[in-house]
Amino acid sequence: MADAAKKVFLNYTQEELDRAYDQRNWAPNAEELIALSPVKSAETRKRLKFTSHSYGASPDETLDVFPAGGTNAPVAIFIHGGGWRNGTKEDYSFVAEAFVPAGVHCVVLNFHNIPEARIPEMAEKIRRGIVWTYKNAKSFGGDPGRLHVLGHSSGGHLCSVMLTTDWTKYGAPARLFRSGLVGSGMYDLEAPMLSARSQYAKVTKEEEHALSAMRHLDLVHCPIIIGYGDKESPDFQRQGRDFAAALKKAGLAHELHVGPGLNHFEVMHSISEQNGFFRKLAMKLVGATVPA
Repeated sequence: MADAAKKVFLNYTQEELDRAYDQRNWAPNAEELIALSPVKSAETRKRLKFTSHSYGASPDETLDVFPAGGTNAPVAIFIHGGGWRNGTKEDYSFVAEAFVPAGVHCVVLNFHNIPEARIPEMAEKIRRGIVWTYKNAKSFGGDPGRLHVLGHSSGGHLCSVMLTTDWTKYGAPARLFRSGLVGSGMYDLEAPMLSARSQYAKVTKEEEHALSAMRHLDLVHCPIIIGYGDKESPDFQRQGRDFAAALKKAGLAHELHVGPGLNHFEVMHSISEQNGFFRKLAMKLVGATVPA
């Protein structure tokens, strides 16, 4: 068998696996939607009130709070994607448009991407941002007992890492979250680390294990919603199915939802649509209804 035909993971050759972990191959409108995110977010920051805060010592460790008004309201914490390489909180302010009208405070986290930070460091920064939110929730009218966390793409992966974190090591309750929503993410890093992504996202085998949520289901303490689009790459879809199957086998509360006709980037932007796929999952996450 020629080297090009060798299987490197499941039935994938190296070329096929590399293609499976580059969502642009599966989304002809990818560049258009990526460019749209900061435009929509700038409009959101004009429409909605927000405050910015530092949650750590480095300049990138900041977050924006979009308050919904009232007191003791639930809090949704958003972790952005971008292949672990791109994106800032300013690019994803638009997610607040889903939560604030529903009476839910929205926190959008910022953190350094590769190459300024490696994935384990990114995870630690996000943990610090979440602990800050837990400790400061009451200051903006949030209920620290009703934290919900969500993320998309590499943010979906990092969200799954947060859902399998031992929070007692960070001075927070073990059952820190009421629920989690992971969109279009990766829940075991074996396949992506065998793909071309490993050229820039370098982790040790020990770090791969620590950052693979499917290997730490004993640390899951809340229901998890899993969502992806049926036009995403086949291995991203497999990741979602396998995570759901693992949660089911472990007897853990979960839901699996597939967005019809949606590619990877359309899933994220559907949070902006009144009856959009990701908007509905976001409302399910926080136990709210989609505002009319």
